Amino acid sequence: MFSINRWLLVRGRKDEAIQTLKRLAALSGNIISPNFAKLQYFDEPACESGVLSTMKMLWDRKWAMRRLVTIMMVAIGVGLVYYGMPSNVGNLGSNLYLSVTFNALAELPSALVTFFLVGKINRRSSLVVMTTISGIFSLCCIVNNEIIPAKVQMVLEVVSFFSTCTCCYIIMIYSIELFPTCVRNTTLALIRQALVLGGVLAPVLVVKGRENKFWSFGIFGLVICCCGLFTVCLPETRGMSICDTMEEEEYREADSKPRNGPKRYLDVAV
Repeated sequence: MFSINRWLLVRGRKDEAIQTLKRLAALSGNIISPNFAKLQYFDEPACESGVLSTMKMLWDRKWAMRRLVTIMMVAIGVGLVYYGMPSNVGNLGSNLYLSVTFNALAELPSALVTFFLVGKINRRSSLVVMTTISGIFSLCCIVNNEIIPAKVQMVLEVVSFFSTCTCCYIIMIYSIELFPTCVRNTTLALIRQALVLGGVLAPVLVVKGRENKFWSFGIFGLVICCCGLFTVCLPETRGMSICDTMEEEEYREADSKPRNGPKRYLDVAV
């Protein structure tokens, strides 16, 4: 029930939220002070639900647009490897059936690792580390089979894909924490589309990889490593509360400035 009041406040329906709280208080035998109605829930207009209005809110705030573009760049690189790597196992020269099976099984442990460690790991550093691991192991698959046996390359490819799957889960969790409630649906949809957009380019590289593995595994490794570096431009969100409005996010960042020094990742709108 209390989440309903929060939603009403985000939508600017303050009177309805107060009346709902009064009814809830009456059920438990409590009384809300008349001064409660004078409380202000930030001085921002109500969040509109249209896609165009949401995009305008993002565009008007440089910090929000910068976060969105940055995380989408990371998602494009991760999506390229996530959708391209399973299609590229035929270029390894190893047992195709085993490679496909191990790739399919790699998604489950990556989900479990993310589930159990998400409350303990930093989002930003985790993305940088996992994209780097994925890229390095993918680049190792370029080496000729005479130097690195096909079976070893299959293991390297599975580790690379496992890291990429973990990146996908972290990106979605990170995206939820980066944006306030009033724009979260739109930003998550755009980030998801960025993942798919990366996958659109994968089949072309897989076909080119039949001639030279650099065009598949090499490009996969370079792209995900480079895109993963964009994560350093994002703020760390582990342990932080999720804001409902853009103004609330800006107020929180402004209040935390004295404690964290002059360098911040958010430009407070004036």
